[in-house]
Amino acid sequence: MLQTNKLKQALRSGETVYGLLNSVPSPLLVEMLGYAGYDFVILDLEHVNTNPETLENMIRATECAGLTALVRVPGMDAAAVLRALDSGAQGIVVPHVQNRTEAKAAVSASRYHPLGQRGISGGRTTGFGRLDLPSYFEQANAELLVAVMIEDRAGVENIDAIVSVPGIDMVLEGAIDLSQSYGVPGQAQHPDVQAAILTIADACRKYDVPFCAVPRLPEQKEYWLQRGVHAFLLGDDRGVAFRAFKAHLQSWKKPVLQ
Repeated sequence: MLQTNKLKQALRSGETVYGLLNSVPSPLLVEMLGYAGYDFVILDLEHVNTNPETLENMIRATECAGLTALVRVPGMDAAAVLRALDSGAQGIVVPHVQNRTEAKAAVSASRYHPLGQRGISGGRTTGFGRLDLPSYFEQANAELLVAVMIEDRAGVENIDAIVSVPGIDMVLEGAIDLSQSYGVPGQAQHPDVQAAILTIADACRKYDVPFCAVPRLPEQKEYWLQRGVHAFLLGDDRGVAFRAFKAHLQSWKKPVLQ
C-alpha cells in the first residue's frame, strides 16, 4: 500500500538527503543501497532496459529497506508515468523538460483529480482494495513526488516558467547533457554549464522548489550547502561499484613489503 514519502517529508523540513541513480536492474542491489543508508534511489528507465516485473521487485526491495524509490521515465510519456507509479514508485523523474507545457504534463500524469488526470487501476498501490479509492486519491496526491530534470538550454531559458508550475516537487540538473546543449560536450565544469546550473538553482530558490545538486568535485557539496541546497544525487551505482571493485582489486595487487 501507499507509504509515507520520507524523501518528500525531508525536503519540506530542510534535512540533507543523499541518493543514487540506479543503472543496475537488481532488487538485491537497491535493497543494499537502503541498508547502506541512502535516502532515495532513482531507478532509471531512460537508459536501462529494465523489464516491468524486475522494476516492481526493485520497488518492493526499496520498501523493505526504507529507501524512497523514484523512477526516471524515458521522457514525458503519460503511459510510462502511469506504469511506474502503478508499480509502487513514490515518485517520478522526467528528463529533458524544456518548457512549462511539459512540466504541467508531468504533474497531470502523476496526480488524480483535481490536481491531474492520472488513470486509476487496482493493485498494490491500494493494497489490492484494502484502501478505499477516495482515501487513496487523497494520499497519492499528497505523497507522490514529481521531479523534473533540466538538461537543455531551452529548459534553462524557461526555468522560471517550469519551476513555477504547481505540483513540481524537485528539480535536478543534468550537466553532461547541458554541456552538449551549450556546445561544450562532456565538460561539466565549463563556465557556461556551471552558470546554467546556478540559474536553475536560483530559480528553484525563488519559487521555493527543492533543487537536487549532483556534486562532481569534493568542494561542490559545501558550495551547495552554503546556498541552501540539501538534496544530493551522488552519481550512479554502476560507477560507484566499478570504482570500488577496482580499488579492492588494486589493494590486493600491491607488492607485499618484506
